[in-house]
Amino acid sequence: MALKCGIVGLPNVGKSTLFNCLSSAKAQAANFPFCTIEPNVGTIIVPDERLNKLQELCHPGRGVIPTTIEIVDIAGLVKGASNGEGLGNKFLANIRETDAIIHVLRCFDDDNITHVDGSIDPLRDKEIIDTELQLKDLETIDSRITKTEKQAKAGGDKTAKIALDLLNRYKDALSQGKSARTVALDNKEEMAIAKEFFLLTNKPILYVCNVDENSAVNGNKYVERVREAIKDEQAEIIIVAAKIESEIAELETAEERQLFLQEIGLQESGLNRLIHSAYHLLNLRTFLTAGSDEVRAWTFKAGSKAPQCAGVIHTDFERGFIRAEVIKYDDFVSLGSESACRTAGKIHIEGKEYEVQDGDIMHFLFNV
Repeated sequence: MALKCGIVGLPNVGKSTLFNCLSSAKAQAANFPFCTIEPNVGTIIVPDERLNKLQELCHPGRGVIPTTIEIVDIAGLVKGASNGEGLGNKFLANIRETDAIIHVLRCFDDDNITHVDGSIDPLRDKEIIDTELQLKDLETIDSRITKTEKQAKAGGDKTAKIALDLLNRYKDALSQGKSARTVALDNKEEMAIAKEFFLLTNKPILYVCNVDENSAVNGNKYVERVREAIKDEQAEIIIVAAKIESEIAELETAEERQLFLQEIGLQESGLNRLIHSAYHLLNLRTFLTAGSDEVRAWTFKAGSKAPQCAGVIHTDFERGFIRAEVIKYDDFVSLGSESACRTAGKIHIEGKEYEVQDGDIMHFLFNV
């Protein structure tokens, strides 16, 4: 399951600059609103040192296949975007099916880069974007309610009745200026139905505070205001100096990039920290497959059982699941091969109730 995130924010907050240094694509970055017209889509390779070690041990013929994150960068939103201001309605539709939203907030002063509202205030900016996303969700809810009411009345459809109740609860929250994610869901059935609504404010959110170079390590007054404002949101927040990150991304070698980071007092790049935060936000983990053909990383939800993880590879694997052979990563590395692990009794045979752990090296047996 490749993770997909959408980037939102006002114009000129550093969204496209961040996108450029996150992905291999190069979005246009300029000092005027609506520079980005069509959505830019880029792919981030998720770094995982475990893959490199397994490659050394397995010498896979097809090499290493890491997991990825797809990033969708839309044009900067403005007040009225939900009603089409600045073509915002079209832009918002481009991120409906993402797994999470990355909200970029400008937390730096620079007289050379204009702000659409004339001053730097990340909390005001956040409120503008929150409101536009909520209004867009209200539009979605209203159109859904009309259709679902007919289904619930006409055929006595139980699922439609549950959906209608949920839609009305969402409408109440959104009408009060609250995001859809504040609505408590009672059971798995409601969770499954809610997912089909694709509400923007129901998505987990990661706030990226875009700062100047001097604030890259410890943040600044703007970051502290954002941190205080979102403390009850169950959101993630990271500090990134997008301009510096773009310079780092231009360096050719990993050694040069690491040296640059150390010089400004950072242990790892904003890219890596964003990936870690996104995985933590969405409660994601990674299992591995390793052999002479390929070494590969696979993303799964924490708490998933072996059959569900088998299904990440192929639906037939889950449907016909028999058992899983599991090797702990540390055992594989210390012993050097699958055969050595087998000889040492370090391959565990697990059934349908096994809860897969991060870093497990999996081999699934199935029959369909």
